[in-house]
Amino acid sequence: MKKTKLVAFYLPQFHAIPENDKAWGEGFTEWDNVKKGKKFRLNQYQPHVPLNNNYYSLLDLSTMQKQAELASNYGVDAFCFYHYYFKGGKKLLEKPIENWLNNSDINFEYCLSWANEPWSKRWDGSENEVIVEQDYGGKSEWKLHFEYLLPFFKDKRYLRDENGYPVFLIYKPKEIPQLTEMLDYWKTLAKSEEFGSIKFLMQFPQYDCKDIYYFDGIVEFEPANTLNKMFSNNSKKFTYCISHPLDTMFIIKHKLLNVLKNNNLVVFPYNMIVKNNLKNGMDEKTYPGVFTSWDNTARRGKNATVYLGSTPDKFQYFLTEKLKKSNKDLLFINAWNEWAEGAHLEPDEKYGYAYLEAVRNAKESAINYNSK
Repeated sequence: MKKTKLVAFYLPQFHAIPENDKAWGEGFTEWDNVKKGKKFRLNQYQPHVPLNNNYYSLLDLSTMQKQAELASNYGVDAFCFYHYYFKGGKKLLEKPIENWLNNSDINFEYCLSWANEPWSKRWDGSENEVIVEQDYGGKSEWKLHFEYLLPFFKDKRYLRDENGYPVFLIYKPKEIPQLTEMLDYWKTLAKSEEFGSIKFLMQFPQYDCKDIYYFDGIVEFEPANTLNKMFSNNSKKFTYCISHPLDTMFIIKHKLLNVLKNNNLVVFPYNMIVKNNLKNGMDEKTYPGVFTSWDNTARRGKNATVYLGSTPDKFQYFLTEKLKKSNKDLLFINAWNEWAEGAHLEPDEKYGYAYLEAVRNAKESAINYNSK
């Protein structure tokens, strides 16, 4: 069996930037969202509090060093940093990854995912309030972007595939008007570099993207990936609800509770995603993915989406089964530190290090299983 590296998505919004100061107030960071987490259901886990109240700043290099050591000790092999890049070379939240690049003491692999949407107030549900527009431009803009990425791609710690190509994710490629032209141009530029090419992966499940075949792979970005496959149209919704009465009753119950409690939560059982993901086969281009939990109440309040019932044991089962079946060199975990979405491996006051221990246990179980 091929060795599968575990790659955890990494949010860099744990330091203040002027654009966020202007939009949300002086000194705003993701921790401000996290602290607003409120419980709307009896068995809902909110708020999420980091262990020992460790509300860190990612401008502190020692924090990132400790994160890398912690991840490595428990079996996480790499981070996938979100990369916010806009026309004219404008960047947001770039300092943590630039500091990482310039600090050779951090001996841990990483890659980048271009979060290519406009920078808006989507964190709190206000997508239409745009802070920084996204405009992809033409060749001159693509070249500028490639040149910014080049030092990362050349870094010996940058995550590469079995061919030595740097791995680069694009969050929502469907939004890029000249997508194929841009990818071709970047691959042409890469030919003159030592690494020779780039491995492009699609992150968000945009299966209707007409240029999906241009990508080297598609990430199972969970839970969005599995939910999209289950409920992407009304016919699929109807079929699923008829054939899975217990899940349907769970969803209906929480819709009724919304009326009683005057909120608009979208609530699914964590187990529903796990069982549907595991029963679906993966095609040649799919890279497996799992998620720790999901609850973005801290950002969306009464309009949040919540997956109830996640525990370290359930996550361990999910990850173990995916590793047993994996024939890919990468598996993506959502997430290392998406605290305001309730998706984090980092230790918290409720579970301590249990989610990290689940990673270690899952890897050991999968290794034992595949060595039989």
